[in-house]
Amino acid sequence: MKTYADVFANAKRTVLIPFFVLGDPDEAQSLDYIRAAIDAGADILELGIPFSDPIADGPTIQKADIRALDAGMTCRRALAMIRRIKEIRDIPIGLLMYYNLIWHYGPEAFYRDAAAAGVNSVLVADLCVDDAGEVEPLIEANHLESVYMVTPNTSAQRRAKIAQLCRGFIYTVSVLGVTGARTELGTQIKPLVKSLKAQTQVPVCVGFGVSRAEHARELAAAGADGVIVGSALVQIIEKNLTNPSAGRVELTELLGSLKEALEARPL
Repeated sequence: MKTYADVFANAKRTVLIPFFVLGDPDEAQSLDYIRAAIDAGADILELGIPFSDPIADGPTIQKADIRALDAGMTCRRALAMIRRIKEIRDIPIGLLMYYNLIWHYGPEAFYRDAAAAGVNSVLVADLCVDDAGEVEPLIEANHLESVYMVTPNTSAQRRAKIAQLCRGFIYTVSVLGVTGARTELGTQIKPLVKSLKAQTQVPVCVGFGVSRAEHARELAAAGADGVIVGSALVQIIEKNLTNPSAGRVELTELLGSLKEALEARPL
């Protein structure tokens, strides 16, 4: 199974990481969109398992969660979907989800089943680094890679603690607030990336607000190892609920422009 280290070690540019809510707007269409993203050059996938109260997410992802839940998506079905995605291509997959889902499933069983499905990491959005002891033994026991979040207001001391725990990559939040496509990136992200790169050898990937080629180019120039784009893709899915073929074309074009921007700033 391909690891994050395999991707980052062989990358000739900042890597492209699309995010999708599994099962949005339904299982078949979700798989088609993810396949389109892989074909468009995704290096890593970040996938969300839908949850009824996603406190770190803005309206775009919230609505995607509702669509997926209404279509019957569950943790077990999500893991089965991941098995199908891994059959399309051996691409590293990170989950971004909420701890209530893991607790309800059973933590030991969830991490075991996620690893068996082909998941590389599980980032729990509402589990802070102080509570990492809840999950780190399960991550290690199942040979998964640790990923935690750093935000613009994370102290230097906590950044060091997070960097020490992360073995996959550091998920670096570009702005204060919830997920959502934005016209501009926050002014704090460039110094934050620079600071993290000075603290650790772990790859630094930036998400929240990334929605256009100039954002990708900016982040690559700032030294980011990866860019994560989510809400901009989910907006395309929402806009094309009655015409998914057109949605896949639009999604492919956006990812193509992002990849081109990243290739313009080789590592």
